[in-house]
Amino acid sequence: MSDTLKLTRELIACPSVTPKDEGCQEILIKRLTAIGFEIHKLRFGDVDNFWARRGTGSPLLAFAGHTDVVPPGPREQWDSDPFIPDIRNGLLYGRGAADMKSSLAAMVTATEAFTAAHPNHKGSIGFLITSDEEGPAADGTTKVVDWLESRSEKIDWCIVGEPSSSDTLGDTIKNGRRGSLSGELTILGKQGHVAYPQLADNPIHKAAAAFDELAKTCWDQGNNDFPPTSFQISNIHSGTGASNVIPGELQASFNFRYSTETDDTQLRSQVEALLKRHGLEYRLEWHLSGKPFLTPAGELVDATQQAIQEITGSPTQLSTAGGTSDGRFIAPTGAQVVELGPVNASIHKINEHVSVAALEPLSQLYQRILEKLLGNR
Repeated sequence: MSDTLKLTRELIACPSVTPKDEGCQEILIKRLTAIGFEIHKLRFGDVDNFWARRGTGSPLLAFAGHTDVVPPGPREQWDSDPFIPDIRNGLLYGRGAADMKSSLAAMVTATEAFTAAHPNHKGSIGFLITSDEEGPAADGTTKVVDWLESRSEKIDWCIVGEPSSSDTLGDTIKNGRRGSLSGELTILGKQGHVAYPQLADNPIHKAAAAFDELAKTCWDQGNNDFPPTSFQISNIHSGTGASNVIPGELQASFNFRYSTETDDTQLRSQVEALLKRHGLEYRLEWHLSGKPFLTPAGELVDATQQAIQEITGSPTQLSTAGGTSDGRFIAPTGAQVVELGPVNASIHKINEHVSVAALEPLSQLYQRILEKLLGNR
């Protein structure tokens, strides 16, 4: 059993459902302390985070990740306990196996191997670890980044361990992410009896045409780095539960995943203009989860692509698709950011798993990137 596999199993055994850490970070801290990292435990609200650094000079390459996982769902639907790591047919099963405890383990074992071979490496290595990525993400990476800024510690390159691969390890890396803008919309009407519609004002009927136009609107065409901006309604609720009552209001939740061809201010303005054009009386609360970011070709992207070619023998493609990640908090500081991790097909699902055969190559990928960027002076 490889060291990366052993460490991954140890982390999976910690039932760290967001925002609880359940001992994962202490496991990582113990390993990092043993190879010369200075540790800062950072608790914000109910969230445990830590920053670890080896070295004082620049450039600073940081690994970023999260120890928290999403709830496992109905445990009876799992073929094995989600927090008792189990290997079957070459796959390691458990909540967090792919998202992202295998990445955390590979980051640590890669760093152990690298520092053993390069004890006087250039610059510094950092670890930014949170237990608030799968939840609100309010007391995690964003707070640690603010803390680093207050200390004038600048990350030059950041590798986020999110599961970026599509079919095989390293076939895809994320060099950016779309922005995420959500809205909580209430359409106001007037409650009444269905037999007397002239005495009521049905918000469902009023909203239908506006929702149809929102869903059909082309917000932009995207560009070479980003797909077109998408709009999705994720929830609609209205009614009293009785079939003979016209409801007084309708609540809807929606989300934009937007490209660099637009911005959140423009999207807010377009939506509100559309609602007013349809004559709707409404309340609308906005929440910006993150703005789009992009790391173009440069030292980090080049080193990552070269490492993947050398370790796996296959090329990789750059992508900005998918959901958000904590990279959205790190990129605005000026850091180059890429996401590299295992195959993401099973993340957040029942029977989440990772290929055992991919664990050591993942560690080797991280180590090779370290060698390319921070090898001996």
